[in-house]
Amino acid sequence: MDSVTHFEIPFDDIERAQKFYQETFGWIIFKIPEMDYYWVTTTETDHNTGIPKNPGAINGGMLPRQEPRHSPTVVINVKSLDEHLNKVTKAGGTVVFPKIQVGTHGFYAQISDTEGNHIGLWQAAGP
Repeated sequence: MDSVTHFEIPFDDIERAQKFYQETFGWIIFKIPEMDYYWVTTTETDHNTGIPKNPGAINGGMLPRQEPRHSPTVVINVKSLDEHLNKVTKAGGTVVFPKIQVGTHGFYAQISDTEGNHIGLWQAAGP
C-alpha cells in the first residue's frame, strides 16, 4: 500500500505565508537552495534522514501558486513512479506534471484523478 509522504501548499507571498504558518502552528519553513521551493517541518524530524520521528506524521513544502485555483496537494510515496504513471492513465486519470528529478533526493510527478483532483507522486532516489 502506498502512503501519503508529504503535502504542498501554494503561496502568493512567501513572507506572509511563512509568518502565518510559523506563528499559527510553529512550523519551520526554509528555502531549498537553487529551487523556488520551501521545505516545511511540522514535526520533530531525524536530521540525518529527514524522516519524521513520530509515526504517521508528515512534513511538506510550499511553492509559488501556479494558477488562480491552485490548491494544497497531497503527495503519495511510490516505489516506481513510471509504473504508477502508467497505472494512473489506465485507471482514467491524467499526468498533469511529468516526471522530473529533484536533485539527488528523488523523482516527482503530478497527476489528476478521475474527479479532477491533483495528486503528487514521489519516488525516493535511495532504497
